[in-house]
Amino acid sequence: MKATALLKKQHRKVEGMFATLEKGKGDVVAVLGQLANDLAAHMAIEQAIFYPAVREIDSEMVGESYQEHAVAELALKRLLETTADDSTFAPKVTTLKELILHHVEEEEDELFPAVEDAMDDEQLDTLGAQMERAFEAASQQGYESLLPEGFETSADRDQTPMSTQPEGGKRAKNGRAGRVAP
Repeated sequence: MKATALLKKQHRKVEGMFATLEKGKGDVVAVLGQLANDLAAHMAIEQAIFYPAVREIDSEMVGESYQEHAVAELALKRLLETTADDSTFAPKVTTLKELILHHVEEEEDELFPAVEDAMDDEQLDTLGAQMERAFEAASQQGYESLLPEGFETSADRDQTPMSTQPEGGKRAKNGRAGRVAP
């Protein structure tokens, strides 16, 4: 299978999982776990194999793709830390979905056509076979081992003015911004 066709197939599968999560029916935890595994494995093979192989075709798009992966990883990790009954679960699903759909659209509309013009079918098939093997191996590792640790953002802080947070908003030992008594 051509590398671009493999990635498109994976894109469609992920889109289907987002649709299931948005409906909130069935085993949301299992779907989220599968989504996390597939996204992490997909990003891993793109970053380790596909992007290096096509960097010279469109270095700007590849550079942007790495950055979009970083933001998507952050959104995915934040979602994974949320229970399905949390009020922020649905907005986090929507945000991750929008990030991924934007990334997919750019890849499929801009990068993939440029790659298909620059590489012949044999090159794309060879690259696709390599990526398919790597995806299977990465999927078996699971997202826990594929996603880097650490992801605190300002969105995780209490929504209080800096003047009421200790010393400019420094974190308490529990990782949350502390409150100063009035």
